[in-house]
Amino acid sequence: MPRQRTPAAKARIEGRHLINAGRFKRNEPTADAIGDPPKWLTGPQATAWREFAGELPWLNHSHRALLEIASVVRARLHSGEEVGTKALSLLRLCLSSMGATPADASKVSWAPEEETDDLLD
Repeated sequence: MPRQRTPAAKARIEGRHLINAGRFKRNEPTADAIGDPPKWLTGPQATAWREFAGELPWLNHSHRALLEIASVVRARLHSGEEVGTKALSLLRLCLSSMGATPADASKVSWAPEEETDDLLD
């Protein structure tokens, strides 16, 4: 059985992030990384988009297509509309792909690309 991951906050407290900095490297979330919802989304769907953007701060422009699908299904759930098992499976798949499930959230580690320091510059 593999060992569980040490959370980044615990690593900072214990000083492990100084010993192996690359292992516990995390990116600070940016508020507008995903952008505004597309114009074609209805009001409830756009609200679902904004909820996802607030809940998943690591989303960026490449997640927009998945977020559109998830927002449509979530809006149907919120409105009380009949949602079948296929739609719920699709929502679960989208959430998993975006790192929004408990099992996938621990795997999300995102950091901006660092510029290499060139001593000759």
